[in-house]
Amino acid sequence: MIILTGGAGFIGSVVLWRLNQAGIDDVLVVDRLGTHDKWKNLVGKRFRMLVTPESFLANVQNRNVGSADVIIHLGACTNTTERDADYLAENNFRYSARLAEFALEREIPFIYASSASVYSDGRSGYRVGTTASLRPLNAYAMSKYLFDCWIEQRALLERVTGLRFFNVFGPNEYHKGAMASMAYKAFLQIQQSGKVKLFASTSPDYADGEQKRDFVYVKDVAEIIWRLVEAEQSAHPIRGIYNVGSGCARSWNELVGTVFSVLQQQPMIEYIPMPEELRPQYQNFTQADMQPLAEAFGRHGWSLPLSSLQDAIGDYVGNYLLQSWQYL
Repeated sequence: MIILTGGAGFIGSVVLWRLNQAGIDDVLVVDRLGTHDKWKNLVGKRFRMLVTPESFLANVQNRNVGSADVIIHLGACTNTTERDADYLAENNFRYSARLAEFALEREIPFIYASSASVYSDGRSGYRVGTTASLRPLNAYAMSKYLFDCWIEQRALLERVTGLRFFNVFGPNEYHKGAMASMAYKAFLQIQQSGKVKLFASTSPDYADGEQKRDFVYVKDVAEIIWRLVEAEQSAHPIRGIYNVGSGCARSWNELVGTVFSVLQQQPMIEYIPMPEELRPQYQNFTQADMQPLAEAFGRHGWSLPLSSLQDAIGDYVGNYLLQSWQYL
């Protein structure tokens, strides 16, 4: 059995799809569906059972969980603008620590989601090093930072696998609202008005729309996680903390321009002022250093399964967003 927390969410449901593609359906999905359309992410997926995070944690604490081959822990509060630091610490740090302790006690491989937000403004670069030296810019980043530090301080890097996701986009993100990717928001804005609004730059180093991010397709992320699950069955599992991005920074203008191109429309972009509350925590540039993960994959004879931005946007828009059923 595979335990998949956050399995009804954006990345989690695509990981579940990838597991199903590999013929695996003995999956315990740990998530809550809420009152919106998140439930649609599970339509057509095969899994053993769906339980809430609270009931699963109670079973963990009561030692009422059966054997598992691996725990993929993707469940978390992913709202980067959430201000309740106690809520974030409970959901993203302490809950993760309890699951990790359970996995380590049972010797169950543990793969978990961290975040590129721990790199703050990127002045120290985007290569995985000592987490304690980083300085998170918001409460969400702090909650992810705390768990990475917890892992490092207990010398667990050779026993677990942490993944620092960069800007992930793709099908099944629709329930995320304001936290959905700019690729999805751009598509919606183009359909509604024929133009896209982007934040104007607040830095003299970047022209409007030229702030850059590392955009990575969710199918590529799911493939990477599947490979990590496969590696757990080998003599050389891939352990430690790794970046998960494309390894290539692209501007917002490029991202939006690609969506326009796929839709065969001329780009129309309006630059609007950035809200004051976002300016202190805004990242003008992110780019994952993917070399460590590439080397780890290479030892298994694998290359990193990374799509070009054009191919990823083409697949997302053509095979999902323009279809009557948009879900993977």
